[in-house]
Amino acid sequence: MTNAAVDAELDIAYDARATVGPERFARLMERYRAESQAAVAGLPGTTGLVYDDASGERLDVWGPGSATAPRPVFVFVHGGYWRALSRADSAFGARMLAERGVATVVPDYTLAPAATLEEITRQVRAAIAWVYREGPRHGLDRSRVVVGGSSAGGHLAAMTLVDGWQAAVGLPEDVVAAGFPISGLFDVRPLVRTQANAWLTLDEARAAALSPLVPGAPPRVPGVTVLAQHEASGFTEQSRAFAAHWGTELLVVPDRNHFDVVLDLADPDTAVSRALLGLFDRL
Repeated sequence: MTNAAVDAELDIAYDARATVGPERFARLMERYRAESQAAVAGLPGTTGLVYDDASGERLDVWGPGSATAPRPVFVFVHGGYWRALSRADSAFGARMLAERGVATVVPDYTLAPAATLEEITRQVRAAIAWVYREGPRHGLDRSRVVVGGSSAGGHLAAMTLVDGWQAAVGLPEDVVAAGFPISGLFDVRPLVRTQANAWLTLDEARAAALSPLVPGAPPRVPGVTVLAQHEASGFTEQSRAFAAHWGTELLVVPDRNHFDVVLDLADPDTAVSRALLGLFDRL
């Protein structure tokens, strides 16, 4: 951890767990795994594909098309404050999307503190590179890729939307066609002064470089920023600011919290699912 002192007010503003309490949080994490298992039971797909030789990290593909009829792709990046959860907890929307002609790709990434946030970001971008290069062999349409994620995954999704990284890994600038961050963090500089920095170990300069909301060119792709009604204040402020910076819709979902809003992806009739499917309709 850096020498920055913890700011008590910031710590509360970015404490998502405190908005639901420990027992409800534990139940919701159990739902992530149970609903993911139910969603992929019997669903066509391929699991455990290595997408990054350097780290050995893997991803799962659910509901793909074929080489002659590839399907558009939703890449979903899991949250967990960069230090928890996995792809096994993150496929709850796969069946809903597959039934509507959309494939789902769910990558793992090395969790903090074993990996720095720079490395985690690199890995998620490598997953996008895998979809572009290898996706067609797995029934994926690399021209219609939407990247989304929840909480820390929302931050990582946004880091694939910004310009400046694609050319270095041999990708076109429009490799990501649209974005769908949910309850994300888009400016990680405040976290330098929270307990989260115990595992992030950031300083101000590194945090700024890892913040898609830091002043600069906004993403050029379409998208929707999703926010639950009942969020910690830091998440609410950042989602509103990022939607304004990006110039896209902000979808505030009533009667949802930081952790259960993403589970709405399992139900096609929710506002969250309709917004995501609407993005694919525009591609």
